[in-house]
Amino acid sequence: MSADPRTTAPTLRRLTAPAAWQTVDLISDLHLQASEPATFKAWRHYMANTTADAVLILGDLFEVWVGDDAAETDPFLQSCAQVLRQTAERLHVAFMKGNRDFLVGPRFLSDCGVHALSDPCLLLLGEKSILLSHGDELCLDDRPYQAFRQQVRSADWQTDFLAKPLHERLALARGMRAQSESQKHSGTVYADADSDMALNWMNGAEADRLVHGHTHQPADHPLGSGQRHVLSDWSLDHAPARAQVFRIQRCSDFTRLDLTPNTQNIL
Repeated sequence: MSADPRTTAPTLRRLTAPAAWQTVDLISDLHLQASEPATFKAWRHYMANTTADAVLILGDLFEVWVGDDAAETDPFLQSCAQVLRQTAERLHVAFMKGNRDFLVGPRFLSDCGVHALSDPCLLLLGEKSILLSHGDELCLDDRPYQAFRQQVRSADWQTDFLAKPLHERLALARGMRAQSESQKHSGTVYADADSDMALNWMNGAEADRLVHGHTHQPADHPLGSGQRHVLSDWSLDHAPARAQVFRIQRCSDFTRLDLTPNTQNIL
């Protein structure tokens, strides 16, 4: 009998912020792709201008990732890599795998100067203890996805997939994207994080808060004696426009910065 995920403690790693870090930004679910240039431009502008000491990307930076070798020949992915590289030269940039870009590998991250984040990860910033996750593992009600996740996160599946020729991997990815778009336009509602599992994670990590993405339902929820914060997805090529940064500051509370057009937030 398999263990109940609601009561099983995950492997936990810590990111202890250096004393110099005063501001940490969290973003997720940008789903960057060449066909959505406005979202890419907004992200590029944000990365070049943020005043944060660190930017932590909690998954699904890319709409799809079929292997690090794809970035060697894809002009759009090369542009994304350049943004990451330039930002990493002046502040700490870290990346956590999401459900769309779980195949991002160490070679690409190293080439961009980006640090890898485990999922989940406990961020310690001064007196704050914040548990970070992409969030997909918490969405237990999405049973078809959980079965798929278990399959594709296995080392054997990933080895077999990455051994396929690049053109074959890209064709498979196009098929999965078409299915995803069909679900999106059919009005499919994303499953939310399981509250019992989320609370168990928080308690096990002794965290004050849990911050995650994945569900595309940005909101703040009380959870036990703490809170669960859901990050915004980014979509500036379709209405309604959405692009938020979740900002954590060492000596003040949490804030959400709205980066959609016509807002007045200063990065």
